[in-house]
Amino acid sequence: MTKPARLAAFLALSLACAAAPALADGGVSVTAPWARAAAPSARNGGAFMVVTNGGTEPDRIVAAQTPIAEKAELHTHQMDNGVMKMRPVDAIAVAPGEPVTLRPGGLHVMLLGLKQPLTQGSRFPVTLTFAKAPPVTVEVPVLGAAAMGPEGAAMTHEPMQHGAMDHNSPEHEAMHQQHMKQMQQQGQ
Repeated sequence: MTKPARLAAFLALSLACAAAPALADGGVSVTAPWARAAAPSARNGGAFMVVTNGGTEPDRIVAAQTPIAEKAELHTHQMDNGVMKMRPVDAIAVAPGEPVTLRPGGLHVMLLGLKQPLTQGSRFPVTLTFAKAPPVTVEVPVLGAAAMGPEGAAMTHEPMQHGAMDHNSPEHEAMHQQHMKQMQQQGQ
């Protein structure tokens, strides 16, 4: 098997494994985990996934951890004087039956002080800690630097933390471009 064919087979298997949900006894599942590849010198990165509470009681993600970073924080994006900025949050609510998508430009797990580069084709574990449900650990595949999510995963475009802004407006496009520039600068 050629090297490109082995890489393609590895990536296909990685994505198939990533699609299998990690399930806590409390009914919380974590699916479609992924991260973007970053420059070898990048000190920070992000992990994204879908968290679903299959139970009947509300829960919250209260912490995240991974061995590949000095610190993992729960983050969101907020407008601050017309500038989109990332901010840590204490918790992420996970209501019963309402999946929460952690994604670029929204809620996510911020990886601070990377101990190793996020290289395409690699994987790393992330453990989410919940207020009520047991912790859930998922293997996060690292996709390409321009990835918007795992292939075949149902990634939705949920409103960013910017109120009722029209997603087709020039303001939204400008905010999106600014966010992408910030993400690129963090990766350098």
